Amino acid sequence: MSFSELIQSRYSERHFASTPIEPEKLQQILEAGRVAPTARNLQPQRILVVQSKEGLEKMDLCTRCRFGAPVVLVLAYDLEVASYNPDVVEFGILDTSIAATHMMLQAQELGIHSCWVGLIDPPELRRQFQIPRNLRIISVMPLGYPSEESAPAHLHEESIPLEQMVRWETFADCCG
Repeated sequence: MSFSELIQSRYSERHFASTPIEPEKLQQILEAGRVAPTARNLQPQRILVVQSKEGLEKMDLCTRCRFGAPVVLVLAYDLEVASYNPDVVEFGILDTSIAATHMMLQAQELGIHSCWVGLIDPPELRRQFQIPRNLRIISVMPLGYPSEESAPAHLHEESIPLEQMVRWETFADCCG
C-alpha cells in the first residue's frame, strides 16, 4: 500500500472487535511514536498503555469513547522536558500529536484501527492511573481491529477544497 493509499484508508474507528493486538504489533506501533520528530529532539511524549481488564474498566470511567477497544493509549507530555515558545505553542502538544500520528499510521499499515479521542476527563484519568502532575494529558487513543460494523463516519469523505486551505505566498486574500 502506498503512503497516499494508507492515509486515505485511515479513519477514526468507533467499533472495535475484542480481538487482542499481538504484542509485536503493539511494539511496532509504540516504536513509531518513539521515533517521531520532536522540537530540539527533547522527546517529551509519554505514553501509557492500558490493556488489562481492570485498566480498561478504569478507562471507561474516564471517557465514553473507548468503543470497545482492547488497548487504549494515554497520550501526554512531560512539562519539565518539553520545549516552549510563548509566541507559537507549547511544543509538547505538537510533539505528542506528531507521535500520535506516527502511531495511528503505523497501526493502519498493520490493519489495526485507531481513534483520536479528546472527550476525556483528565482529572479522572490522573486519579485512576496515578499520572503525575508534570505530565500534561493530551488525549487517549483506542486501538484495535475493526469489528464487523466498522465503517467510516458519514463526514469522513468530506474535506474542504485544497484551494480553501492552501494559499501561496500570502494569507492576505483569505485571512485579512
